[in-house]
Amino acid sequence: MAEPTKNESDADLRARLTPEQYEVTQHKDTERPFTGEYWNHFDPGQYRCIVCGELLFDSSSKFDAGCGWPSFNEAKEGAIDTHEDRSHGMVRDEIVCHKCGAHLGHVFPDGPTPTGLRYCVNSASIKFQK
Repeated sequence: MAEPTKNESDADLRARLTPEQYEVTQHKDTERPFTGEYWNHFDPGQYRCIVCGELLFDSSSKFDAGCGWPSFNEAKEGAIDTHEDRSHGMVRDEIVCHKCGAHLGHVFPDGPTPTGLRYCVNSASIKFQK
């Protein structure tokens, strides 16, 4: 479970986030593909953690992976931690915010160059900033 920002209770976090944002970031839920706010969003700017505001991705690393979720080929240095995820009969690399531990999505080794990575992120776990 992600840590609420300092001095923020779970009740405060529930009040501040939408039910979907809470379930995705705190209980590792996944939004349905092609439904999130940012899956087809390509304005210049930055994407921050919805829980703590940490800078996670720059729009210059966003690309259309055709998967229905926001996809990035690079995260900001030190912003993302990975953990092995063996849920749903698969082995995947879960990505979480380094600062607060909020669940973001998963990273896969099938992205475009230069990194070869695809950070597949739930829109509910991020907030765009111009």
